[in-house]
Amino acid sequence: MTVSRQSEVQTDSLPISALQHYVFCPRQFALIHIERLWAENRLTAEGQLLHQRSDSGKKSRRRGVNTSTSVPLRCTTLRIHGVADVVEFHDGKTQSVVPVEYKRGKPKRHQADEVQLCAQALCLESMLNKRIDSGILYYAENRRRSEVNFDDKLRTLTEKAIHECWALIDNLKTPTIPYDTKRCKACSLKELCQPHTTGKARSAQSWFWEQLTYTDATSS
Repeated sequence: MTVSRQSEVQTDSLPISALQHYVFCPRQFALIHIERLWAENRLTAEGQLLHQRSDSGKKSRRRGVNTSTSVPLRCTTLRIHGVADVVEFHDGKTQSVVPVEYKRGKPKRHQADEVQLCAQALCLESMLNKRIDSGILYYAENRRRSEVNFDDKLRTLTEKAIHECWALIDNLKTPTIPYDTKRCKACSLKELCQPHTTGKARSAQSWFWEQLTYTDATSS
């Protein structure tokens, strides 16, 4: 496991990727975006490799579809920003705009990926002044495109996640979350989070720096 300290969060805008962290686990969100901790594991490394393949910044056209990669996104009203893996601009009467997000693995039991994609659509709507009805999640494990409809329920969930993220940041609060075998096993921050002992409401950052100090002392 590779551990690092992240740079300071922007006070005026929240990364869209943070919403994926929040919906997956509010405590993971806080460890990354408030306590500024990060750790790599096999799953995060595979995800970064997948995005590197799509983050070329190139444009192409095929069968009535203009495709742009690594598209910068921002919505000043919701105070979020990010980069879309791919945005497709379809020809036709409606000239639809479709954000596409690449994911390792397969569809999940929670809606973290859908919320992240919907936030991208909200940014595009703000930037283009155009309604976006759906987007695509592409999962590398099954190599399939899954359509996501941006209905009122998903839009409400996404905006709720944005507001709750800002509430945690404003209060500098790292919540405690009950241990969940499937969720915690897949999390790269498991060793920093100490999910079996979070009921004590101990700061993961404090635990990490205590461990680092202990390691330095014993190695000297």
